[in-house]
Amino acid sequence: MTTQGLTRRKMSGGGVWLFQVGASSPMAVLAGGIVATYAATGLTATPLTFPLLGGLLGLLAVGYVAMSRTVPHAAPAYALLAHAFGPVAGLTGGALALVFYSAIQMSLYGLIGVTISGLVGGPWLLWSAVIWLIVSVCGLLHVSLSAFVVGSVLCVELAVIALFDIASFTHPFGGSITTAPISLSGLWAPGIGGAFALGIAAFIGFDTAPAYSEEVRTSRSIGRSTLAAVLFMALFYGFSAWALAVAVGDKQIATTAANPDAGLPFGLFDQWYGSGLSLLATLLLVTSVTVAMLSFHNTIARYLFAMAREGVLPGWLARTGTRGRAQGAPTGGSIVQSISALVIVGLFAAVGADPIGVIFTWFSAAGAVGILVMLVLISAGAIRFYRRGGGSTEGLFTTTVLPSLGVIGGVGVLAIMVSHLSSLLAIADDSPLQAIIPAAVVLTVIAGVVWGFTMRARRASVLAEVGKGRPDPLRVLDQRLQDLDV
Repeated sequence: MTTQGLTRRKMSGGGVWLFQVGASSPMAVLAGGIVATYAATGLTATPLTFPLLGGLLGLLAVGYVAMSRTVPHAAPAYALLAHAFGPVAGLTGGALALVFYSAIQMSLYGLIGVTISGLVGGPWLLWSAVIWLIVSVCGLLHVSLSAFVVGSVLCVELAVIALFDIASFTHPFGGSITTAPISLSGLWAPGIGGAFALGIAAFIGFDTAPAYSEEVRTSRSIGRSTLAAVLFMALFYGFSAWALAVAVGDKQIATTAANPDAGLPFGLFDQWYGSGLSLLATLLLVTSVTVAMLSFHNTIARYLFAMAREGVLPGWLARTGTRGRAQGAPTGGSIVQSISALVIVGLFAAVGADPIGVIFTWFSAAGAVGILVMLVLISAGAIRFYRRGGGSTEGLFTTTVLPSLGVIGGVGVLAIMVSHLSSLLAIADDSPLQAIIPAAVVLTVIAGVVWGFTMRARRASVLAEVGKGRPDPLRVLDQRLQDLDV
């Protein structure tokens, strides 16, 4: 089935990598995720969780990326699960992606509003609304322009974090570099589950590359950028987590991280480099989160576009820009994503929900659990897809061995995460509230299944085409050919 499509062959592998790493928000990982992990779990060996989780997510990515080469689609979870398990499973995958990518993106509105409010004053909701407007406008631009914005911010951000890491090791606490944070003996401690959950949240974004499969110049770009993104995050975040412990001291890191007056890591920037770089780092936290929000916005918009293109969502969601800087961008999906974020975050704010304790913490935790469930299902789907003869050019390790290890590891990490939600969410171990996030995942799966069976009863012909949409080459220009004279 050929239909309208996004801008074809416009994006480089480097551009995809920028969106993947940008979506993970490196400065937010350092200032938020790593500090929060030390504070909430007290796990000294937090740096080791990043390469461990990177290895797991790399395994889960093998089948995902390989299948996306065979089945390129702007809504990969939706299309890949449809090809592996059938169209009802495809709709379930689409529901998981839409709900939990949205949860991650919306969680960031709470974080960014509070961050800007702390810098310049004013209500957090006002600043969240300003960022919402910026993301909404950038989301209407075609992907190469968005990549330029993301790349410009990300390069400065990574350079500043590198300066932090260098200063940590040249100014270690007590005058010597501690190796306790990278000792395996300290890894399997009571806080490991919480560290895994927060660590998974730090990586989310690496998995968005297949959503750009119609827009990249070569199909191999997706696999290369995904491998590079996972490897980079695992090493860079792990090293930065170690650097923070070296600067503060492995014995003091948990209590210092839990003390808001310590101002980690910005207080250290101020101490080493002066107030100028400290202010720049704080501003980069704002831009980092904004870039992450734009990356998730783009992914969600592409899911809405691709699913609408095949008739399972209203057709107007499949509209793309036709002129100027919006040409080829999924404008229909982008507008709906912007409106849904505004309404949902606005409703939580209207009832007085705490922007950090509720909007950021709960939504990001839900997103981490939901996206990991989605990745495990896709990896299992890849095994089934290849066993049934799909993509026969791939080797045994790609089709079976590595995806199987990913499924086993993913289920194990999910069990650990769910069993430690109470500590992450600051609720009692016996509180019924800890069932909310697992229940949200289960209800989303059920909703996807019901959606599928309803379509089977009422629109069977549409259901049969789930995951099969392709851009029509006669309607959507391959950008590699735009300069040819014919």
